[in-house]
Amino acid sequence: SEKRLTVPPRFQKELQVHLSRSSSIDSNDNLNTSTAETQSVASGPSDAHVNEVQSRIKEILSKCSSGVWVSKMPQIYREMYWEELSTTVLCQLENWPHVCTVEKVHRGDQMDGLLYPAKKIPPIAKSDTEPEKASQNVTSSKPNTETTPTSLTSDFKQKVVNILLKYSSGLWANALPKLYQDTYQVKFPEDILNNLELLSDVCVVDYVSEAPRKAILYAKPQRRVDENLNVTEKVQRHDGVKATAEQQYEESKDQYPENITVPPLIIPSEGSVSVMVLELKNTNEVLIRQVCKDYSSAQEQMEDDMKAYYSQNSTVSLAQSLSVEQLVAVHAEEDAWLRARIISLEDNRIKAEIILGFRYIVCYVDHGFSEFVESNSVYKLQKQFHSLPFQAAKCKLAGLEVFCDDPVLVKAVESQTCSKIFAVEILEKSDIPLLVLYDTSGEDDININATCLKALFDKSLELHLQADALYKNVRVTSVFSDGSLYCQVPSKGLSRLSEILQKLEDYFHYKQSPEFNVSLPFCGKICLFPSKGKWARVEIRIIHTRRALDVQFLDTGTVATVKVSELREIPPQFLREVIAIPPQAIKCCLADLPPNTGMWTPDAVLWLRDTVMNCPEFSMKVVKQDASKAIAHIYLFAPENFPDMDHSINRKIKNADLWKHQKDVFLSVTPSGTTSTKVTSDAVSALRLTSGRLEKSFSDTSRELSSAVSTIDMPPPLPLSKTGELMDVYVSVACHPGHFILQPWKELHNLEALMEEMILYYSRVEEKPVNIEKTKLYAAKIENQWYRVIIKGILRNGFLSVYELDYGKHEFVSIEKVQPLMDTFRKLPFQAITAQLAGVKSQQWSEEASIVFRNLVEKKPLVARIEAVTESTNSWDRKIVTFLVDTSLPDTDIWIHDFMSQSLVEFSKDG
Repeated sequence: SEKRLTVPPRFQKELQVHLSRSSSIDSNDNLNTSTAETQSVASGPSDAHVNEVQSRIKEILSKCSSGVWVSKMPQIYREMYWEELSTTVLCQLENWPHVCTVEKVHRGDQMDGLLYPAKKIPPIAKSDTEPEKASQNVTSSKPNTETTPTSLTSDFKQKVVNILLKYSSGLWANALPKLYQDTYQVKFPEDILNNLELLSDVCVVDYVSEAPRKAILYAKPQRRVDENLNVTEKVQRHDGVKATAEQQYEESKDQYPENITVPPLIIPSEGSVSVMVLELKNTNEVLIRQVCKDYSSAQEQMEDDMKAYYSQNSTVSLAQSLSVEQLVAVHAEEDAWLRARIISLEDNRIKAEIILGFRYIVCYVDHGFSEFVESNSVYKLQKQFHSLPFQAAKCKLAGLEVFCDDPVLVKAVESQTCSKIFAVEILEKSDIPLLVLYDTSGEDDININATCLKALFDKSLELHLQADALYKNVRVTSVFSDGSLYCQVPSKGLSRLSEILQKLEDYFHYKQSPEFNVSLPFCGKICLFPSKGKWARVEIRIIHTRRALDVQFLDTGTVATVKVSELREIPPQFLREVIAIPPQAIKCCLADLPPNTGMWTPDAVLWLRDTVMNCPEFSMKVVKQDASKAIAHIYLFAPENFPDMDHSINRKIKNADLWKHQKDVFLSVTPSGTTSTKVTSDAVSALRLTSGRLEKSFSDTSRELSSAVSTIDMPPPLPLSKTGELMDVYVSVACHPGHFILQPWKELHNLEALMEEMILYYSRVEEKPVNIEKTKLYAAKIENQWYRVIIKGILRNGFLSVYELDYGKHEFVSIEKVQPLMDTFRKLPFQAITAQLAGVKSQQWSEEASIVFRNLVEKKPLVARIEAVTESTNSWDRKIVTFLVDTSLPDTDIWIHDFMSQSLVEFSKDG
């Protein structure tokens, strides 16, 4: 499915405001210093700063040609420039005639003032008999004819007005050209966007940043009778309206009590969860919306119902006497009706010579963004729209909490996540849940939390290998089964790492380290692990169980399975220093060896490991850097042989006897050595189909094996309930009613403990070649877990056919993934019980019946009542006939054989 969505139109406005403000914040490296400088204008700040403040005031007044109240100037200044305007500056305005003209006006008992652009006579009538004179004074100062609004035709302006009237909440200026062309089939003059004041006589231009095109356009309402009143009268009218509104608010405050209760948003406890990131203030306040059928479709249905109700019901009324936090219905852009919460109220104010009503800042609770709305767009939210939980919710990103406000990190998270869909791992369920985000749109899943944490790396400590460069004192730290290896090169970062690890060693020497035990492990988390008497940085890669997990050592590249109890949190005072150092292990491969050869045999890996790991240091020449795969192609030399290519490690390996027979080196090479035939997933699938035919005769195969397998060192047989007694079981595999696998429920915790011990043991022992024999017991690594298996067959290309003795599955594994089964792991009885359903006739089961049965029982806890047992020497050959009962429903027990019998009748009717 598509993982990236285009932001809907209703999001675009808020998104652009957010981006413009973010860029403005980023450009102010020291906001506090700038504020302090502004506050000290009167005490002698720099001329450059005074000029900047004056320039900004001129810009504000140029956009509000009808004047600005002095008392409102700090608020407007803060909204436009995200800085405080000092009261000292307000006192200086009268002394800046080249910047503005100040007209003092009485507002009740208080003195206020109106600011106008410099050299412009304010339109104040000295008496009721002089309005015409005042009007002449206003128009006497004419702007350049190239920028005057009258240079546009009235027809063009009317067309613009017609468009704006459709968007009561405003329209972004940069969206106007396309709408104009779509509506009138005529191209919009693009140069107008660079001088929006050309439209100021027909619309209100609300700038949101210094960029001329970053503005919202509002259609001007029809001029009212009072537009010819002089300013003093307008002020009095304004104060009267405000007083009346405030009085009405106080009188009717209790008429609309806030009793709305909305159920909380339930996070699914099972199955995959996908979310879309809407916006973030910091990494502890990331706004998300769940994306799935139960949530998205329910929200869409509710908004459709709201639109139908409010559009067609003539009795609906505007919301009155609103307060902060109140829930309302808002008539938004594109004729959409959305639920919102009031987060701020704005008083009446004079703007563009028109007295406006109340304006509100609302947050759309299902979409996450906020915006200004007019009072005539806000309605009372009806009860039928209270039942759906708010779809926008906050979350925290795991592993980033300490750095949540770091601007570099926030910017990285924002660029990686906003308006995109991610899979989610929920670590903690709370009012603000703790999450890990995964981008699953590519071939590999990307841990977004871990990726964004890399933004905090100190770039000066990164090591970039150069082609044809020579390096000395290189140490090989690990070798992998595909022939790749990790190296450490002396560098500034490696020296810094040694210093900080020594600090940690000294700290833990006096501080009890158990108090830093890792309580909540998750993939991508960076922590500490004791290795060879020192602390090392590791990143969690795979979590197997509550006790065991895989980690990769960041500075050696080694991958190991460790106990959770061995990990330690990084102490807070060292956290930023530790995170800032990039990984110091560089992934490399030996040049001149055949590429794309797949996995090496254990013999070849051990030969390479013995060759390069027993030498304390090497010299290295870089042939090329493969950026796409993040791997360097190198030559390695013993110090005494540098730089003699013929004596390089590469040539020694290539000339070795082992290398001359590639079938002894690569698992993917045929005995002839001429072609490479990797066993792909398709090939394994084909083998699985072949083994499917073998499963029908599995009992016969088991009997053949039982006669050949020695019973020495075998675990005791699994005890079963007596015939007719009940037994709690778990169905691990279900093929059809004639063949499925049970596990005793009461032994599952013992099996889990055994699996954990096997993971920990086999991850630490050195891999050695194993002599493989059919019908013998081994330990096999399958999908990062170790299982007790019996060998059923030896296939070509180094693969084996095995049977899992505790889970009843048939698998194919590489020969290098098989190790001897130690005696300590032979004590627990094999847990897989082969079973057949009682109460139904034995038959050739159809595909439809098999699917129905599988959906009923597989991966579920049930109750079994054993009817018969066919004993055998070995547990994997023993078979039972049993009834199965599903007791999960509170009032009804479902007997599976009854359900299957009814299903068979239905299938026969369909046939």
